[in-house]
Amino acid sequence: MESLKKKKERVKIIFDILDPLYTREKTALKYINPFQLLVATILSAQCTDERVNQVTKTLFKKYKSPDDYIKAPTSELEDDIRPTGFFKNKTKSIKGCAQGILELYGGKVPSTMEEMIKLPGVGRKTANVVLGAAFGVPGVVVDTH
Repeated sequence: MESLKKKKERVKIIFDILDPLYTREKTALKYINPFQLLVATILSAQCTDERVNQVTKTLFKKYKSPDDYIKAPTSELEDDIRPTGFFKNKTKSIKGCAQGILELYGGKVPSTMEEMIKLPGVGRKTANVVLGAAFGVPGVVVDTH
């Protein structure tokens, strides 16, 4: 079986070959800091970036920190993000993610894949979006729309 070190070396070689062949797309999501990008990316599941940006325009004025999301009544946050669809699951993910950021990382959005995917509601795609756009970490994000 291939060791983790060997896999990482192989991935780097493949990435270095493919990287110049693709453009550097920037996310259409509007955000000011890594936590806002993380929330917006969670909201973008099964939703257009345009709709997410409409919702986050007021959402980010109301909720400024992970603690604000944790303290918000669940039903109120659900109402705030309802237009993005799947609002119950997204509310659970946002609250869980905010809690994880506070408990595991002292309120800072982590900057590695290993740390990001420990957060509730954060999979590899969400992690790659945030890591790439907020921290400049190379990654591959596949979006179907």
